[in-house]
Amino acid sequence: MTQILILYYSRNGATQALADAIATGVESAGAEALLRTVSGNTDDAASERDIVVNDLDLQHCDGLIVGSPTRFGHMASSLQRFWESTSRDWLKGSLEDKPGAVFTSTGSQHGGQESTLLTLALPLLHHGMLLTGIPYSEPALQQTRDGGSPYGASHVAHDDGASGGKVSLSEHEYRCAKQLGYRVASIAQRLKLSAATSSSLSDS
Repeated sequence: MTQILILYYSRNGATQALADAIATGVESAGAEALLRTVSGNTDDAASERDIVVNDLDLQHCDGLIVGSPTRFGHMASSLQRFWESTSRDWLKGSLEDKPGAVFTSTGSQHGGQESTLLTLALPLLHHGMLLTGIPYSEPALQQTRDGGSPYGASHVAHDDGASGGKVSLSEHEYRCAKQLGYRVASIAQRLKLSAATSSSLSDS
């Protein structure tokens, strides 16, 4: 089965909520969603469900979707440190020619979403991945007044206290995130099938 690695750093749950929505999209395409996180700072409260990514996860995945909350327009330092540890995979080409995508969460509408998505995309390009976004054929991307971008999925926290601390994606944010997962999984499936067909033809 095609396996999509959804790798994220989340401190307060907003980026994790996006990861869950993306996983729903991956699974709706008939692929397996592998949710993983990165090692955080010692004062971060890790959830019981958090599984830290390892080298085999990167090597075996058929696609990668990476997410982080914004930190002054950049990815969180925990995720940056992870990328700085992937030189071996970069040299081996573990992620080359696999579809990749990005997602983020901010506390305000203009809190650095697009710059964070762009910085998240840079390591994917250095690893030779095929960068995937959300096309405007997805109606939610045209209708959203919250998160959502052609660069990737996103969420605006709007912490007004009404949610009681529980993270809630808007309908359009959820649909954009789900579409991103579905799209990466579908592309990965087509690439995998094409590679298998080419291999079969060359062996015959």
